[in-house]
Amino acid sequence: MSRDFSNLKTIVVKVGTNLLSSKTTIDEKRIENIVEQISQLREKGYQVVLVTSGAIGMGAKELNIKNSVKDIAMRQALASIGQPILMSTYRKFFKKQNIVCSQVLITRKELDNRKTYVNLRNSIFTLLDLGIIPILNENDSISTAEIGSAFGDNDRMSALVASKIDAQLLVILTDIDGLYNDNPKDNLEAKLIKEIESIDDTIMGYAKGAGSTFSTGGMKTKLLAAKIAAIAGCSCVIASGMDSNVLIKIVENQDIGTYIHPKEKISQRIRWIINSSTNGSIRIDNGAKKALENHKSLLPSGIIEINGVFEAGDVIEICDSKGIAFAKAVPYYDSTDILAISGHNSSDIEELLGPGKKAVIFRPEDLVFINESNK
Repeated sequence: MSRDFSNLKTIVVKVGTNLLSSKTTIDEKRIENIVEQISQLREKGYQVVLVTSGAIGMGAKELNIKNSVKDIAMRQALASIGQPILMSTYRKFFKKQNIVCSQVLITRKELDNRKTYVNLRNSIFTLLDLGIIPILNENDSISTAEIGSAFGDNDRMSALVASKIDAQLLVILTDIDGLYNDNPKDNLEAKLIKEIESIDDTIMGYAKGAGSTFSTGGMKTKLLAAKIAAIAGCSCVIASGMDSNVLIKIVENQDIGTYIHPKEKISQRIRWIINSSTNGSIRIDNGAKKALENHKSLLPSGIIEINGVFEAGDVIEICDSKGIAFAKAVPYYDSTDILAISGHNSSDIEELLGPGKKAVIFRPEDLVFINESNK
C-alpha cells in the first residue's frame, strides 16, 4: 500500500532547529516559507498544528554562543531568551497571512498525567476549532531530564501530540531528504529509503549521528517518533524543509521524503499508557505474571517488591521475578498502600486499608505488554 492522503484532515508539522537558524541569526526567510505553506494547507481545508524547535539555538545566537551547550541551567537560560524571539518571528509572518497563532509550552509531565493529558488535548482542539494555529514547543526553561519532565527532543513530542489529537499525518522537516541506507554526506552511493512498512532493528541501524549544534535530535529520534505515531494510526513523512513547497508536495501524494506506514489504530488510553514515563515499578512472582498473560487481574499476593514512589493512577512498570520489565500498568493504589498489602490475600485488604477498597491492584484493561506495544 503506497501513501494515500485523500482522507487527510489534521496534520502535525515538526520543524527542526537546523532549519530555522543561519550561522549568525534566525533564518526569517525559512520561517516565512513554512508559514506560507501552512497557510496554503489551511486554504485546502486542513487543520495544522506546528511543533517547533529552535528556542535554545535562538538564545545562543543572541548571546553569540557558537559551541554546543550541555549544561542544563545554561540551556534553560538560552531557551528563555530564545523563545520570545522565535514566537515573535512566527507571529509576524502568520499575521501577514491573516492567521492568529498561539503558543503552547509543555513538559513531559503534561502528557504523563491523565487529567492534564486530556485537558491539553481539549485545548488544542479548541484552538483548531477557532481557526488558530497552535505552536507547540517543549518548555525548555523548566524541564530537565533529571526530574523526568523532559521529552528529550521535539521529534518525540511532535509524535506524542499527533497521537494525542488523532492526527492522520505527522511531517518531520529536517535538513536531509529522508532516511538513507548510509550517510549520504560520506557515501555518494547511499540510497534514499522512500517507504517503510515497519520500523525494525535494520531500519534503526540506518540512523546514525546527532542533529545540529543546538538540537537534541538526529535521524534516530525521528524514527522513534514515527514509531510512536504509527501505533496511533498516524502516517509519518520525514522530508527536507529546504524544499520551498515540501508540505504541499506531501499532501498532493508526491513521492517525496521517507514515508512510514501507520499501524492499526489503538485506543487513546492504551496509547497514553504506552507513551507515558513510569514513576515506579512492581516486581511480581511467576504465578502472577502467568495470570497477567492470561488476561487476569494482579492480586496483592503475587507482589514481591515495590520500587519508587507513585500515586494511584500513575503509569508504572511491571517486572518479572528477575526484575525485568515486561509491561506497563495503571494501579488503583499508590506505592504506600501497595507496600502495605503486598503478599497478602485480597480478603485482607479491607482490614489493612479500610472498607470500600478494590480487591485487585489493577485489571487487564489497565495493562499493556511492552513487547506488544513495540510491534
